[in-house]
Amino acid sequence: MGQRDNRMDYPQIFVKNIHNAFGSSGDQWLIDLPDIITLAEQKWNLTIGQPMLLSYNYVTAAVQNDSLPVVLKIGVPQHELISQLTSLEYFDGKGCVQLLEQDIEHGMFLLEKLTPGEMLVSVENDDLRTHIACDVMKILWRSVPENSSLIKLRDWFAGLDGLRPAFSGGTGYFPEELFSRVESLVPALFADSSPPALIHGDLHHFNILSSKRGWVAIDPKGVIGPPEYECGPLLINPIPDFPYLPAAISQTERRIAILGERLGFARERIRDWGLCHAILSAWWDTDVQTGTGGEYSLACAEIIAKAII
Repeated sequence: MGQRDNRMDYPQIFVKNIHNAFGSSGDQWLIDLPDIITLAEQKWNLTIGQPMLLSYNYVTAAVQNDSLPVVLKIGVPQHELISQLTSLEYFDGKGCVQLLEQDIEHGMFLLEKLTPGEMLVSVENDDLRTHIACDVMKILWRSVPENSSLIKLRDWFAGLDGLRPAFSGGTGYFPEELFSRVESLVPALFADSSPPALIHGDLHHFNILSSKRGWVAIDPKGVIGPPEYECGPLLINPIPDFPYLPAAISQTERRIAILGERLGFARERIRDWGLCHAILSAWWDTDVQTGTGGEYSLACAEIIAKAII
């Protein structure tokens, strides 16, 4: 390796995200990334195109064997990436983008290129968007496989145990009433929801794309948990405007009604999982040192809490 310039000019937000998420190992990964791209080129006979929007992974269009359009994705090898690769194998292109090649050691894999590849957010009618998301969910979900490498939803929510200690026993800028409500809801939801399944874990308006075989999901987290949770990410999207829309509450109520009807879930359960997800998302985004970072998801939580079902 070493054929590519290791001083690639990455977007600053990409560099920041990688550093914040992975620390020094992420910094080293960025240094090594040009060589990993070269390895992928050689291993899979790729002609690399232009990078796509970079957030926490390096994603770029490519052509394999001078003829097949594909997408190359490279990430920092860690639990979440392994869970994604494992879930892509289990989904096997049904309701989800097809995995073509993988190299777990180097955190790189090839995916089919979806055409036309328009995001669900491009559909203007919100009812239609919600129906499409339901269609994808019903195709996507799988029974729980015997594989410990997949993310457990309980582990995600266990992270909320660190919020009060981080704020000296309080809830910081998280509204006490909302957070206390979620603290009570989480154990009850895990006890009373549908049996766990393999779900996407981050299914929203930017992770559902159009293709020649219909609408399909991309970027699955690969989560084992109650399928009702899948509604949560949908209820707090699309960013960055949703909770600030004049009709955000009524739109949330309409979404919950459609999700309940199409998926057979109790509306109360959908709302409660949505609220819990919004608070969890806000906690993930929080910078404890500054007491900021989760404002968007907290705004969504306020909207969901006001929804009348």
